[in-house]
Amino acid sequence: MRRLLLTLAVLAALPVQAEDTEALTAEARMQAKALGTQLMGVLKKSIEQDGPEAAIAVCNTQAPEIASALSKDGWHVARTSLKIRNPENQPDAWEKQTLKEFEARKQAGEDPKMLEATTVADGEFRYMKAIPTAGLCVTCHGVALSEPVTARLAELYPQDKARGFNVGDLRGAFTIRKTLQD
Repeated sequence: MRRLLLTLAVLAALPVQAEDTEALTAEARMQAKALGTQLMGVLKKSIEQDGPEAAIAVCNTQAPEIASALSKDGWHVARTSLKIRNPENQPDAWEKQTLKEFEARKQAGEDPKMLEATTVADGEFRYMKAIPTAGLCVTCHGVALSEPVTARLAELYPQDKARGFNVGDLRGAFTIRKTLQD
């Protein structure tokens, strides 16, 4: 009887957890969209006004500031990739595995714009949303970079690995996490 009651209690809690996960996923999607929209906005503006070399410096300083500003109310907002530019964006084990799964799913025909994943582990909700490489991105992340862009990247990111992308490739992912209350 005790085991039955315990099982029923666990089963009764599942829909609440699913609803919580759905709400967390919706919030994480908004966080990822905000980071992408704000970052793309400052990069487009910088490229239009001062050229791609200047946009690299903007990305270097403003991308972390935008992510930091969005990281509030228990949320941590960031970006990562299998080919990182900034060593601080190194993926952890779950992020690395998820990025590999995104690539496999893309190769299997899924739309890269729709790739996302969630998990709840170790008291934390985690979400990732793929970042497909857009036309603007190849200016600084593409196969053939201009000499001024290459020089500026070497100056600001001496360990840069985030090159060689084509439009439609998976550039990386937004990675969002939130510590859950007990």
